[in-house]
Amino acid sequence: MTTYTEELAPSVHDDSSSERLAIDTIRTLAMDAVQRANSGHPGTPMALAPIGFKLWRDYLRYDPTNPDWANRDRFVLSVGHASMLLYGLLHLAAVQEIDAEGNKTGEPAVSLNDIKNFRQIGSKTPGHPEYRITTGVETTTGPLGQGCGNSVGMAIAAQALASRFNRPGFDLFDFDVYVFCSDGDMMEGVAQEAASLAGQLALPNLCWIYDDNHVTIEGKTMLAFSEDVGKKFEAYGWQVIHLNDANDTQAFGEAIERFKATDEKPTMIIVHSIIGYGSPIEGTSKAHSDAMGEDVIRATKKAYGWPEDAQFRVPEEAMRALAKPMRERGGKSRQNWDAMFARYREQYAELAEELERARRGELPDGWDEDLPSFDPDEKGIASREASGKVLNAIAPHVSLLMGGAADLSPSTKTNLKYADVGAFGSGNLAGRNMHFGVREHAMGAIANGMALSYMRSYTGTFLVFLDYMRPPVRLAAIMEVPVIFVYTHDSIGVGEDGPTHQPIEHFALLRSTPGLDMIRPGDANETVEAWRVALSHTHEPTALIFSRQAIPTIDRSKYADASGLTKGAYVLASEGDDNPEIILIGTGSEMPLAVAAHEELVARGIKSRVVSMPSFYLFEKQDQAYKDSVFPPSVTARLAVEQGGEFGWDRYVGPEGKTITMSTFGASAPLKKLQEKFGFTVDHVVEVACNLLKRGD
Repeated sequence: MTTYTEELAPSVHDDSSSERLAIDTIRTLAMDAVQRANSGHPGTPMALAPIGFKLWRDYLRYDPTNPDWANRDRFVLSVGHASMLLYGLLHLAAVQEIDAEGNKTGEPAVSLNDIKNFRQIGSKTPGHPEYRITTGVETTTGPLGQGCGNSVGMAIAAQALASRFNRPGFDLFDFDVYVFCSDGDMMEGVAQEAASLAGQLALPNLCWIYDDNHVTIEGKTMLAFSEDVGKKFEAYGWQVIHLNDANDTQAFGEAIERFKATDEKPTMIIVHSIIGYGSPIEGTSKAHSDAMGEDVIRATKKAYGWPEDAQFRVPEEAMRALAKPMRERGGKSRQNWDAMFARYREQYAELAEELERARRGELPDGWDEDLPSFDPDEKGIASREASGKVLNAIAPHVSLLMGGAADLSPSTKTNLKYADVGAFGSGNLAGRNMHFGVREHAMGAIANGMALSYMRSYTGTFLVFLDYMRPPVRLAAIMEVPVIFVYTHDSIGVGEDGPTHQPIEHFALLRSTPGLDMIRPGDANETVEAWRVALSHTHEPTALIFSRQAIPTIDRSKYADASGLTKGAYVLASEGDDNPEIILIGTGSEMPLAVAAHEELVARGIKSRVVSMPSFYLFEKQDQAYKDSVFPPSVTARLAVEQGGEFGWDRYVGPEGKTITMSTFGASAPLKKLQEKFGFTVDHVVEVACNLLKRGD
């Protein structure tokens, strides 16, 4: 461990230098923006402005005129409440805005007017950085620790991309990932999970820069946080460097050089700062205070040698101090990369096309040509088993499909077994199986980071452990990244493991998440279609929900084709054409149960219809005519059957319908006993249906 002390140039710039001018511009913009918004956090942007400026000007490989070039370094502001630091850097660097297709709009990524509209409706400067909203923001951050987890995924992606595409003389991918993180990040479990895995994987292209300022919202960190973070990260397998003064940009540069020279482990630079640096009034800088107040701001600007009444002042020299060196250095790197890629395309045309498709979010031609189909089988197969077969049929055709499970791949069937793909690690960067360990939360955040870096990432765990990874699932939906979250053991079908492992409320939680497609296929062939849909999504994540227990494989020569899944719900079987007496709605492992009950009702002379409804999300995208064709408004006798909570089903069963669902947690018992106890039997479904129709016969 290296400690940078006073002898290593504690002060490297004078008050008249362009460096100091740019740093103070970032600081004063943060103060002014927060003051005008009367909301936000100026302290951390003020404290970290020196090292933020130094990193961007001298080390970040980034072309402001082409901010999406593939091999750029990634900068992640995990301490998302310090968003004004990032907005100030983007403004001074003169980063150009690009649209969703990567085309330049002719506008700056962050204009001075955007900064004046900090935290306002429709602004490109929201309270926390948001991916897709602001060019130059690599990931949505704010919930502490998430950016740390994302960065590990980005670093993994860099190495996986290099393994796939680099060739002798063509180093297409060798980017580094830099993260600014805080005491709050260090307290969050997700960051520690991610750091542990990063150390295990020995990711040399990952650098976390930890702002150790000893302050959180409630006061000094000693109230709740006193461990030696450096020693902990050394134990994780990281290189740890201490920087005693956040203003010492020379020593910080030396620390970055140490990081870049290290090729066997990730690096943590612990920066000791005083939050709200620059305020001359003792006690006025608090970690998460809102606006500092006009008097404090004036006094602070005076201490900087700044015009006290100037607001949102950006001297041209400050712009030149950052934009010019970044444009020259980053632009040269990007131009060299473009020239190299042109030569690469001539020599490796297929790989070049594959990479360009991946960057556009497109799948290779013929990616689904080997998808299996499953013959009718009364005993059937667990949908998790069918999923594993489908996944391994897809993977050979989609080289950037990469993922794994939180120590549960034998159960979730998420291991790639074709050929010799192996596990990803420092000894096998071509490996595509991720062993995340028992780290569900970090697994989700890492998968998001991978997806933000051209990978088609997926995860796997039991559905009940969604509780441990809910934040990254939500953020994937906010960012519109197509991560595939595989969840198995989806109901009381788990059996003897009991209510701690039997999800109940989780279907409703996923279905209520905006922009997330939750698909719960009802047999093996619907499982095939579920994967087809999930891989076809380009701007939404998917939660695939699979059973532990075997599910009968429906005879598709007798019932509708499983491709109906693509519309979210479809008429699987119907007696009485467009005029059924009752509609049975089944999903997941309960879909075949609805079919069996339907057959019994038909045998009793009742005109019954079965609707398979694996995805509310996809169904709601259909037009009203289609919805009415599946659920005729005139048919009010409707019965939904699902081994989960009732919440949400009222939309489809209507005020006169019923559900057979779970209103309690489960129990520990063999599956058959559980089905009898909670009413998931053919006899009970038929009984409820007849009562709904007031038919006792």
